[in-house]
Amino acid sequence: MKAVVQRVCASRVEIDGKTVGEIGKGLNILLGISPEDTERECDILLDKIVKLRIFGDEQGKLNRSLMDVQGELLVISQFTLFADCRHGRRPSFLGAARPETAVPLYERFLSRAQEMGIRTEHGEFGADMLVHIENDGPVTILLDTKELAG
Repeated sequence: MKAVVQRVCASRVEIDGKTVGEIGKGLNILLGISPEDTERECDILLDKIVKLRIFGDEQGKLNRSLMDVQGELLVISQFTLFADCRHGRRPSFLGAARPETAVPLYERFLSRAQEMGIRTEHGEFGADMLVHIENDGPVTILLDTKELAG
């Protein structure tokens, strides 16, 4: 599982010109799921994201987590995080999970975040979306569960 984590002042997602998810201060998450991912990877990644100390404290040091600042999440499914661009000029997306695998894990990620008390908004899996991101800092972090200690 991969995530692009962006600290935001605000973020929103539109489908067909209609806003379907919108947050203020928090994190915009572009979430990619591979065929090998399980609930374990989902839980590890979410725990890492909500506890990352990437929000400033009184001295401006990155010492606070999303949980500490009571921030919000906007989660967007992003199969293109598994693009393979090694051959030719057209990316292959065979490394991304098929919907029957990805959708339940995407939904688990959303529901687990909500269970943690985090206001969580989202896009629509598989839809053509327009994402507006006010990246704060900018702070952008790439996470891959293959690189995270369990």
